[in-house]
Amino acid sequence: MPTIVIPTALRTYTENQTSLRVEASTVGEAIQQLVERFPKLKPHLFNEEGRLRSFINLYLGDEDVRYLQGLDTPLQEQDELTLIPSVAGGATEVPTQEQIGSLIEDARLQAITLSQEEVLRYSRHLIMPEVTMEGQKRLKAARVLLIGAGGLGSPIAMYLAAAGVGTIGLVDFDRVDYTNLQRQIIHFTPDVGRPKLQSAAEKIQAINPFVHVIPFETRLTSENALDIMRDFDVIVDGTDNFPTRYLVNDACVLLGKPNVYGSIFRFEGQASVFWAPYGPCYRCLYPEPPPPGLVPSCAEGGVLGILPGLIGLVQATETIKLILGKGEPLIGRLLLLDALQMRWRELKLRKDPNCPLCGENPTLRELIDYAEFCGVRGEERPATDELPSITPTELKKRLERGEQIVILDVREPFELEISRLPEAIHIPMGQVPERVHELNPADEIVVMCRSGGRSAQITRLLQAMGFTRVKNLTGGINAYAQEVDPTLPVY
Repeated sequence: MPTIVIPTALRTYTENQTSLRVEASTVGEAIQQLVERFPKLKPHLFNEEGRLRSFINLYLGDEDVRYLQGLDTPLQEQDELTLIPSVAGGATEVPTQEQIGSLIEDARLQAITLSQEEVLRYSRHLIMPEVTMEGQKRLKAARVLLIGAGGLGSPIAMYLAAAGVGTIGLVDFDRVDYTNLQRQIIHFTPDVGRPKLQSAAEKIQAINPFVHVIPFETRLTSENALDIMRDFDVIVDGTDNFPTRYLVNDACVLLGKPNVYGSIFRFEGQASVFWAPYGPCYRCLYPEPPPPGLVPSCAEGGVLGILPGLIGLVQATETIKLILGKGEPLIGRLLLLDALQMRWRELKLRKDPNCPLCGENPTLRELIDYAEFCGVRGEERPATDELPSITPTELKKRLERGEQIVILDVREPFELEISRLPEAIHIPMGQVPERVHELNPADEIVVMCRSGGRSAQITRLLQAMGFTRVKNLTGGINAYAQEVDPTLPVY
């Protein structure tokens, strides 16, 4: 029987099943069996008209079924059908890096020299026929802009610096937090509380004092992106949210820059190179973003600390290849990593002739409001302003007064091992619709999660079901720990 492989982001709706064997002769029959088995998955795969959503791709082997026979594509006994959220695409002939050439023009190269100390430092590069003295000079002449100095940005920045990339621009506006240290290896424990740019620049200089670091301590926006990115040769996407990812892509296409892409979630990662003159752009593959909340952030869903290193080094490698003009770039190819199984898989990506940005008749010619496009209010903050809410301090006072309040904890069972309120009842977020009968609409209910995002979604859901006395706990149990009970750990 054919097998359907289910990615991590959708397993919440499949009882955490990673795959499903089905008796089906076509792709359409297989998907129908999947949603019959897991009805919660259906609205995430199909729109109200019953059409497959454009942020979901179905791959048979390494081919997108949209470019085979669609849902009528026949299945064989041993076939493997993979759901790839937010990937779609058309055909393109992918050139080799040698055909594209190096990003560093000869005029810039002529002005570059290496000192004796640099020759010694890069000696293992210089004796490689793919690099040589000329290639190392190209690296020194190169200007690479890294968007984000976090999980992906850390290994990318460190290895590009060690390799001798002459100018590294860093865009980040965040400060180092204890929760970063599990994966953001460019930041050390004494850096907690410091600006990430400051911390990262110091480490880069310590690795290689010949590297020039240009910091941009700001949020990348539609107003500043083109000005920031214009003078760099390669843009490396180390972001962790959809609005900024679309912004980076669109600016790269408008400027004609290559976009070295990576993304991570729990044990899974993706990497590719988007460069519109030679292949698809990010919008070809992600014509629309997933609905807010479908793909949790690292803060909500977690990420294996080592995973950003694996994907980040793929991005760093692709960046070096683009600068040197060597090898075969990841243009038109999506590299998938399942670190839990330690399996790499490659899928073909195709340029969409109808892409509004890089297609045959583009309609998108300027940067837009990306938070609005992605359906979020702010890049990392759930839209909770309009929701009835209660602060941890207010909740504590009311409980101490003996008021009857039901606290509904919607986190996953394993999160209760980290911290919990003994008076709370527990129903995991994904089970609330089918267990709503366990709640009394007459009760005052306070919904709680880790930091307020998931609980906001459940608060809205309960409101839609007729619960009129439901509130969201602002900041979740982490805020409760910080404001009310310091004996509870923050995670």
